[in-house]
Amino acid sequence: MEWNGNTVLVTGGSNGIGLALAVRLLARGNRVVICGRRQDKLDEARAAHPDLITVRCDVMRPEERMELLAYMNETYPEWNVLVNNAGIQQHVNVRRANEPWEHYEREIAINFDAPVHLTLAALPHLLEQPRAAVINVTSGLALAPAAWAPIYSATKAALRSFTESLRLQLEGSRVEVIEIVPPAVNTDLGGPGLHTFGVPVDDFADGVMAKLLAGAVEIGYADAERRLSLVPEELREAAKRMWSGFQARNSHF
Repeated sequence: MEWNGNTVLVTGGSNGIGLALAVRLLARGNRVVICGRRQDKLDEARAAHPDLITVRCDVMRPEERMELLAYMNETYPEWNVLVNNAGIQQHVNVRRANEPWEHYEREIAINFDAPVHLTLAALPHLLEQPRAAVINVTSGLALAPAAWAPIYSATKAALRSFTESLRLQLEGSRVEVIEIVPPAVNTDLGGPGLHTFGVPVDDFADGVMAKLLAGAVEIGYADAERRLSLVPEELREAAKRMWSGFQARNSHF
């Protein structure tokens, strides 16, 4: 994958990791569209980086996801990179989980439903492009969960699993599948002031871009990179063997 001359859609791109990646992709000569649910944050991002294209979209809502893809397909028919970055993190004490279900469901919808829905809906378009990529931003908590954020950790583990399956199924196609696995990063994830212990977002984004340019498809940083190194190669090979076996038995799939 060449990382210039692309048209890139970044969800949750108005601040934090999404904005940091969007700015670096923009600097490499890509057209970058960012979406977010808060117009004021989108306006701030555009004021700081006038070449960014902004679209208001709440990816929690399925109808807005489809409107976003319709906009991309109609306005930028050559768009070829989807970055599923949008996410929220809620601290949940399971002993006192007395909020309405909608409160918890929102985290699942944004962190997992949205990237899966957007990816599946975008693939018919992306597969027709000369080159394309789906980049899913998961978390080091997909590998070792944070007990205080049980739903967040579970959604990121699910997204990591989906990404691995996606990569196997799309092997040999025009669509490259990339996973970015952040550690704790100093952003407003979970609320202002909660992630100040994390690595600086610019250092993280610079590290990610360096590995992206080097052709990595599984990109960790700091503690998350160490956690990735602990994943046994046997597990990766097991997934490949299962996929090969399934294909052999189901040639029509």
